[in-house]
Amino acid sequence: MSDEIEDKEFFDRADAIIALANSQCDDFPIGKVSSSLLFSAARFNAFIVASSAKNLEELKKEKDVAIKYFKEQYEKVFIENMDEYIKNYDKNIQDQRK
Repeated sequence: MSDEIEDKEFFDRADAIIALANSQCDDFPIGKVSSSLLFSAARFNAFIVASSAKNLEELKKEKDVAIKYFKEQYEKVFIENMDEYIKNYDKNIQDQRK
């Protein structure tokens, strides 16, 4: 599979999750939706780490490594997205408020 196809599929999955969160903002405050989304990502990632471990001892040993990995990944993509919003603030945010 080419990187282009993988990237499209990656963004299609992410966009579907974002669309669900956006639809929930019709009925709930954005902060509550954000908290639910963050919790869901943490819960799912903890499940992935736990289900990938051979046993409980391995899971306990890998806990700190997993926490470090997910913290670094979140920080990286959060910074990338914040930079993108800063760069395109007028188009993505300010124009929506008019």
